[in-house]
Amino acid sequence: MKAVKSINTQSSNDHNNSKVVENPWSDLRRFTDARIGLGRAGISLPTSEMLAFQLSHAQARDAVNFPLDISEMTKTLSAIDALSVVEKPLSLQSEAVDRVTYLQRPDLGRKLNQAGRTTLLNTMQSRQSSTQAQYDLAIVVVDGLSSLAVQKNAAPFISELLKQLPTGPSPYKIAPITLVEQGRVAIGDDIGELLNAQVVMVLIGERPGLSSPDSLGLYLTWEPKTGLNDACRNCISNIRPAGLSYFEAARRAVYLLQEAKKCGLTGVNLKDRTQDDVIEHQVQTTNFLIAE
Repeated sequence: MKAVKSINTQSSNDHNNSKVVENPWSDLRRFTDARIGLGRAGISLPTSEMLAFQLSHAQARDAVNFPLDISEMTKTLSAIDALSVVEKPLSLQSEAVDRVTYLQRPDLGRKLNQAGRTTLLNTMQSRQSSTQAQYDLAIVVVDGLSSLAVQKNAAPFISELLKQLPTGPSPYKIAPITLVEQGRVAIGDDIGELLNAQVVMVLIGERPGLSSPDSLGLYLTWEPKTGLNDACRNCISNIRPAGLSYFEAARRAVYLLQEAKKCGLTGVNLKDRTQDDVIEHQVQTTNFLIAE
């Protein structure tokens, strides 16, 4: 009887599997993490795809709620080329006292708390004061909406960035790296201003997608100061192995840094030309809709 029952169960499974309708677009899934070509079972998704969706949703929620491991990040960043990163990263926090407050009060995530301000002021007072910018670049690592993105991608990206930065007779003067908990993009303005940096680079965990819970974002701001808005920044998004590679992201960041120094600005008036592959002002003489 057991053997007959086993055969009947196998036959039932084969019958159910035959009801799953494959989508011919499924071959394209080799090239993207997007949810395409999922197939269907009747009018519903196959069970495997529904379970995969629930897993991705859980990973996205975890990315938002898990705290950034400051101790581990400090260790990892301190191990980067000692010739470029010569000081231990500084640990700071925004005015959002916990994760719930951070999610409910975005405004508090844009400002350093008093302890953080004191830390940076003491850091600057321990150095010789100058009327000119003491640092060319301040790198600010912020947990944002995905600590997972920062934990996985910030250090490899910074390492690649330091390799690509121009050296020569006047290398970039880099401020001590700062690690910020419960922070938003604009908190870089506070930090860059206090460090007297020409440019601030904020590396922050982006809002997790269902196929990208570990996406790192980069924001560059020239002459940072409290009160600037997003029109004053340049953004490079989706930095991660499955997105924009560390090498390519660093190449674009170095280009923008050099252009920012040349033009004295960042934001909507500074364009990323690294992907331009057409001749500017080229005249289109034919209608591409009409076959010749």
